[in-house]
Amino acid sequence: MFGVKDFIGKPAPPNYVAGLGRGATGFTTRSDIGPARESTGETDPLKLATKDTEEDDERYQDPDNEVGLFSTAPYEEDDEEADRVWDMIDAKMDERRRARREAREREELAKYRLERPKISQQFADLKRQLSTIDEAEWAAIPEVGDLVGKNRKRNKAPERFIPMPDTLIAAAREKSQFETAVDATEQKLGGIASVYGQESDGMMTNFREIGQARDKVLGLKLDQVSDSVSGKTTIDPKGYLTDLNSVVVKSDAEIGDIKKARLLLNSVITTNPKHAPGWIAAARLEEVAGRPVHARSTIAKGCEQCPKSEDVWLEAARLNNVDNAKIILGDAVRHLPQSVKIWLKAVSLETENKAKKKVLRRALEFIPNSVKLWRAAVNMEENPDDAKILLSRAVELVPLSVDLWLALARLESYEKAQIVLNKARTAIPSSHEIWIAAARLQEEHGKPEMVNLIITKTLSQSGVVLDREQWIEEAEKCEKNGSVLTCQAIIRATIGSGIEEEDRKSTWMEDAESCIAHGSIETARAIYAHALKEFPGKPSIWQQAAYLEKSHGTPESLEELLQRAVKYCPQAEVLWLMGAKEKWLAGDVESARAILEEAFRANPNSEQIWLAAMKVESEDEEYDRARKLLEMARKESGTERVWMKSVMLERQMQDYDQCNKLLDEALEKFPTFDKLWMIKGQIEDSQGNTARAREIYNKAVKNCPKSVTLWILLALLEEKLGMITKARASLEKGRFINPKNAELWVQAIRIEQRNNNMSAAKALAAKALQECPSSGAIWTEVIFMEARPQRKARSVDALKKCEHDPIVVTTVARLFWADRKIEKARNWFQKAIQIDPDQGDSFAWWYKFEQQHGTADQQNAVIKRCTMAEPRHGEQWQSVSKDVSNIGKKTEDILKLCAAKLENVK
Repeated sequence: MFGVKDFIGKPAPPNYVAGLGRGATGFTTRSDIGPARESTGETDPLKLATKDTEEDDERYQDPDNEVGLFSTAPYEEDDEEADRVWDMIDAKMDERRRARREAREREELAKYRLERPKISQQFADLKRQLSTIDEAEWAAIPEVGDLVGKNRKRNKAPERFIPMPDTLIAAAREKSQFETAVDATEQKLGGIASVYGQESDGMMTNFREIGQARDKVLGLKLDQVSDSVSGKTTIDPKGYLTDLNSVVVKSDAEIGDIKKARLLLNSVITTNPKHAPGWIAAARLEEVAGRPVHARSTIAKGCEQCPKSEDVWLEAARLNNVDNAKIILGDAVRHLPQSVKIWLKAVSLETENKAKKKVLRRALEFIPNSVKLWRAAVNMEENPDDAKILLSRAVELVPLSVDLWLALARLESYEKAQIVLNKARTAIPSSHEIWIAAARLQEEHGKPEMVNLIITKTLSQSGVVLDREQWIEEAEKCEKNGSVLTCQAIIRATIGSGIEEEDRKSTWMEDAESCIAHGSIETARAIYAHALKEFPGKPSIWQQAAYLEKSHGTPESLEELLQRAVKYCPQAEVLWLMGAKEKWLAGDVESARAILEEAFRANPNSEQIWLAAMKVESEDEEYDRARKLLEMARKESGTERVWMKSVMLERQMQDYDQCNKLLDEALEKFPTFDKLWMIKGQIEDSQGNTARAREIYNKAVKNCPKSVTLWILLALLEEKLGMITKARASLEKGRFINPKNAELWVQAIRIEQRNNNMSAAKALAAKALQECPSSGAIWTEVIFMEARPQRKARSVDALKKCEHDPIVVTTVARLFWADRKIEKARNWFQKAIQIDPDQGDSFAWWYKFEQQHGTADQQNAVIKRCTMAEPRHGEQWQSVSKDVSNIGKKTEDILKLCAAKLENVK
């Protein structure tokens, strides 16, 4: 609209247009426009209207933009609260749709990656195969050429051909022809004689003179660069050119670095000439640069500038030869007569012992209190008497050196050594080494009572400050030096220091285990002895001490320890059984019976002692006595294990009627004891009554649904009867009742494999890995279901999931065995044994491997380790060891039978 001015201070009425009444509305005057002055903004109404319309159109396209419409409205707290509420609603709606949106995006991305895979994904299998090629195959891979670049650089213009001139054709033709005429020059010279032979005087080339001149110049150069030392050159003129081949040619970068470093070090030694490390660094730089003469010159200047620095003198001696080094060290001791390093360097330069002794004695005149110099001088003496004289003088001048006192005491006799050690204790009363040396001296001369006295005085009077761990280390040192009594005395006196009352037992057990790990058996034995003195009624300490004696002691010491143990702990059944077992293993059955009789009196209703007594009698083939013992045990103890052992004894003796009778009685009392059902079913199966056995197993799984072995036996029997579908159903039902059980999955996979249904077996294996990803048995089946080239990759996946599973480690060893990598296979078998020595299958596979690829000693080593470990678990091991025909056989026999049962590695 037009701008209308006020009239007499009053605004115009609404909708007033000036001049409208008289028809003057079609023109604009100066009064309407205003003064002729440049305006700051846009005043054209048409333009303003057009601009506002455009801005409004763009602005109101977004309904959330309130700048133009509500720009003048105040922004109050209610507005802020409304905006915050709407923001929360938007966030909530976005959160509800996020999961669906992200899932859709992931789906689209996976579909896109599937349709257009990356280059790295397309060649992933090829890259994995690159790890198997050797260096020769890698070097034989051809280089890839830039064919695109070559094509791009090629000139696209058509080739042009220019006709060859006739002169070139004629010249080429004449060149290939023979000349039959002689030209004027040849006729004048009388043939094709050389021009230089006819017309030049003295211009003939003399190669002999050239060679002599070259040798002369080379000789002059050798004389210039030769380093004359006492009239002799250090450069071999004959081998000079050959030695040039061994010179390391430095790159431009190295030469540039050397120049920069030389410049910096020159600045250092120029600005601060008394700085010894700068001279040493400059000399070593020249040495590295291959300029030994400059290095020696630089370090010589350093010796002049820093005569009180022993490092500079030692560096100068190192850079020079022996003769010059002696002269340099002679100058050094004049400036630094108290430097031990310089004197010892001077001693090392001498070649004769007499000269070395002379230098050392001269050094001791200047530095009489140096322990290093005295020790070096004593070591130079070959006569013990001369060494005693030196040490006597040394301890007078250096009375605080423990090493010198101990060295003198070792050289003296018993009486004089006591005097020396007493003087040493007076001079250094707080040194525990001297007190321990005194105790060892008394032990060596057969005075054990003095050992305890000296060690006690060490703690009470000497003021020695050592913690308990340091005293244990000193005891271990004494044991290694053969002083067992001193070791035991130290342990008795110090093992209890600094420990709370409630922590003593656990701390002492940890100390003993640590000593055993270090190989300090006597120290561990002393710790156990002290612990048993403090806690005589703790069976665990007696048991650990018995294990120590069994491993590192004698049968007599073990027997004596166990006898004391059962006196203090008569209710500890394991101690009685250990004593009886040791006697039985030694072949002394009567002593074993006597120990078990005493155990009966101490523990009248002990199940373990009853069963141990029965085992002794049955192993000794005294079956009647074993039957009587079991009959008494059933009446007095009557546990389920006693009934089971009774049944097994009758089964071993093949008295199946009595066996079934006992089974019926036992199952009435213990219907949920799964092992009784197993025995009953196995007996029926062995007698050919498979239908009856299947009926028994069906009853068994109803009474013992949590017994995995019963489900497996039922499935195997049904497979044996040709009822494959029933077997699958039984295993599936067992897995439903016992979820996440690897044994049931393994048997299901094997049933499919035995029936040549590999697709079903692989499907089951995939499901099994989802449910039991850390099962070594399942991974073993998965690995061997793969083709041979893919087994290695599968084994890597198995090790990632269950690295410390002995079954997987044994499987990897078998793979190396199949690839004929003998040493790797042996190492992996050993690793499997270290992880779990109770896994008998690992021992069996290892023994079978050594039978094929090992020596007799290696086979015996496997047998020895297996006998010591006495494994009890393992699928193949248990099937052999629990066979009725193998009852009573030793671990070695079980190992050989189990190895023979295993299949050959292909």
